[in-house]
Amino acid sequence: MSGVVQSSGRLPGLQWAAVSLPLPGETVSGDLFLVHAIPNGVLLGVVDALGHGPEAAVAARTAVAAMDRHAESPIIPLFQQSHEALTGTRGVVAALAAINVKESTLTWAAVGNVEGVLVRSKPGSRRVSIIQIGGVVGYKLPRLSDSAPIRLARGDRLVFATDGIREGFTEALNAIDPPARLAETLIQRYVKGTDDALVLVAQYAGEDS
Repeated sequence: MSGVVQSSGRLPGLQWAAVSLPLPGETVSGDLFLVHAIPNGVLLGVVDALGHGPEAAVAARTAVAAMDRHAESPIIPLFQQSHEALTGTRGVVAALAAINVKESTLTWAAVGNVEGVLVRSKPGSRRVSIIQIGGVVGYKLPRLSDSAPIRLARGDRLVFATDGIREGFTEALNAIDPPARLAETLIQRYVKGTDDALVLVAQYAGEDS
């Protein structure tokens, strides 16, 4: 698929992969991701700038740069710091997740329509979906509160998808395919083709990995 950008890597306690695709006809994307090592764990984020094209890409890069600078902040202050950095840009919708490897927990939050799903490794376990709060980071930041920590087990995986991915993509989620293969499958099968698109898959491997 032309224009696809793939990235993958490992951090202590985590294996991850991301696949992105700009809107056909564009050379840059307003959908970006962040994977950053923090004390005791990993910060993951996905940003989707309003619209597409060069101005959207600038907003997305500004958001990711702010998240990088303040990565060790708790999630709610991190949204606030990103909001301030994005003043004067198009703004973004975004999802952030902090995984504490030592405690095997996940906390997360989303502003706007970025999908987040936690797929459990244990067969038959119920999936958990992120709560999306309406708003735009950089324009109208809603009131946010910390989520209760979610317990993680080895093999659980977190999947983030921007709105360039069609509804129904959760049907293809599984705890078997390697993160890179799953991310690529979601882009190939569920991309809308009317917007930038991005998928980030992160698999929890436990503290001793």
